[in-house]
Amino acid sequence: MANYQNATNIITDELTATLSNINDNEVEQLLKEIEKADKVFFVGVGRVLLSLKSIAKRLAHLGVNTYVVGQTTEPAITENDLLIVGSGSGETAFPLIIAQKAKQYGASVAHIGSNPNSSMSEYADVSVRIPASSKIDTPEEVHSVQPMKSLFEQSLLLLGDTIALMMVKERNIEIESLWEYHANLE
Repeated sequence: MANYQNATNIITDELTATLSNINDNEVEQLLKEIEKADKVFFVGVGRVLLSLKSIAKRLAHLGVNTYVVGQTTEPAITENDLLIVGSGSGETAFPLIIAQKAKQYGASVAHIGSNPNSSMSEYADVSVRIPASSKIDTPEEVHSVQPMKSLFEQSLLLLGDTIALMMVKERNIEIESLWEYHANLE
């Protein structure tokens, strides 16, 4: 029978190994793109999309205008905006099509993924590599014993929370003041 503490230790060790090997400069570039964008759009599929939705919500709490591609109230993307694509392999069809479309409208594109040599690199102005195992094994990935690609999705979510904390510190935001952006129809 599996032991809870053992499983928890495995997951947190994998996350520590992955997050500590993300390039600081890549994250700083992404943060600059987020800060200068009028609107920040997010696209991904499956569990990656769920992580991206959480990031979009957290950045909205910080006053960033965020939208998930396909949501009912999604506005037009412009040259003043940023599309953040989450795709471990960088080869997933739907995000590739949306990135290409965003570039046609002059928007900046940021890719968060595992494979820096993917098809997405053709469209990405900024890339952040999460060195977690993906559909395509690349050198220096953290290999996971978790099912499917859970490590990538977990790392993506925590990267988003890390970026949010960096923004809080950089802007010197009083944490209590963020409640004004929290949903209140609950």
